Amino acid sequence: MRLSRKMTATLAAVALSVTGLAVTAPVAYGQVTAGASTALAAPAWAAWTAYKTGDRVTYNGVEYECIQGHTSLPGWEPSNVPALWKVAGGGTPSPSPSPSPTPPAGVPGKPGTPSVTGTTNNSISLSWGASSGTVTGYRVYEGTGVAATASGTSTTISGLGACTTHTYTVKAYNSNGESVASSAVTGTTSGCTGGGGKMPGAPYLYTGWGNPPSPATVMNATGIKQFTMAFILSSGGCNPAWDGQRPLLGGQDAAAISQIKNAGGNVQISFGGWSGNKLGPNCSTPAAFADAVQKVIDAHQPAAVDFDIENTDEFENTVVQDRILNALKIVKQKNPSVKVVVTFGTATSGPTYYGTRLINQAKALGVDIDNYTIMPFDFGGGADMYGNTVNAAEGLKNALKSAWGWSDATAYAHMGISGMNGLSDQRELTSVDTWTRIRDYAKSNGLGRLAFWSVNRDRPCPNGGVAENCSGIAQNDWDFTRVTAGF
Repeated sequence: MRLSRKMTATLAAVALSVTGLAVTAPVAYGQVTAGASTALAAPAWAAWTAYKTGDRVTYNGVEYECIQGHTSLPGWEPSNVPALWKVAGGGTPSPSPSPSPTPPAGVPGKPGTPSVTGTTNNSISLSWGASSGTVTGYRVYEGTGVAATASGTSTTISGLGACTTHTYTVKAYNSNGESVASSAVTGTTSGCTGGGGKMPGAPYLYTGWGNPPSPATVMNATGIKQFTMAFILSSGGCNPAWDGQRPLLGGQDAAAISQIKNAGGNVQISFGGWSGNKLGPNCSTPAAFADAVQKVIDAHQPAAVDFDIENTDEFENTVVQDRILNALKIVKQKNPSVKVVVTFGTATSGPTYYGTRLINQAKALGVDIDNYTIMPFDFGGGADMYGNTVNAAEGLKNALKSAWGWSDATAYAHMGISGMNGLSDQRELTSVDTWTRIRDYAKSNGLGRLAFWSVNRDRPCPNGGVAENCSGIAQNDWDFTRVTAGF
């Protein structure tokens, strides 16, 4: 686990033994111990317990092995957090799925999972794996209606509206009847307008730990007008909550947002992060994910929603990546005035394989993302954090140009940088001077977003190491926020 933005808010109120930091748990969390079978040798999983890689626990009769050291919280039960636990034995993690319906004798086998191979303003092209048995042809369904028929394993559905989202299944048929339906695929036509545009600098503010400051105090001292509030997670299933624990309204997060708005500011709201029980894996469909996001938008009316897509459960899981992207299309259609941001890690040369895939899939699916923000820290930046940040940003620009056919200016307008002030987890040093130079690069090239992790850490503690309530370097209170306000 990392004491950084990648760690996310899900490490709220955890006593971090590796740093010696003692943090008092919010009373709303409470002490919870999950039941487990005593027939297995491994001890029962428990909240508020430090686990290291290789530790084994039981939960609901299943034995799990820890794959990433952490201190557990309620909601982090092993079955909920595949980034932290894997099944080791002793049962199955969930009930077996219901069997597929049995088709009539002699019909073709189930077609392979379809994929979107291209889009235009009024069409979506699909391909799928061939069915077994005798096949006369294939029918492509949207809901219960036939959208297209094909003699082979690909087709193009035309006559669609620009910037519209459609979900399809495929069935093979012959004289004996139809096969069972394939898995569903969702695609969006192109022709979406808008996107990009500059947002005010908005450093991350987290109310769960790190001695959270008064937003109004920081605004008065620095001139900052927006904060990125972290983080929305799952409180179980596809239900959004602050940290997966605190209510959307009536708690400390809502109070901070009210204070910001009463002082003339606004917020961006961030979903996900490096770890914790996230909505992406828990929401079973794009529509369900979009509904969860809509609850947050309705509660707080943010200027932007930021999707911090990280780790193996979201960023490196192509099914979840696509689910989130398709959901963001729905979110943007329902909330055209709310900026949609995706934030992800990077190499010093630019987006990694999964970052490039995210960009290319957004294009393929026709998702109108306003801003692609990279996190140039914990990326081997070494002694030249300015130079390596600029290199990563230029790599992002080139990836966006390649995918979307944009000019330099349009690509820059869709880009953002989110750094880590002071010392990163890898002890990369971003000084106030370096951050000022990064800010000036972003400003002079017309980037759309600038943020850093976090306001909680924007305080001095020279030689303090990596901490959640200070930067680890000599500085004045709120220096990085003050620089960001000048974006």
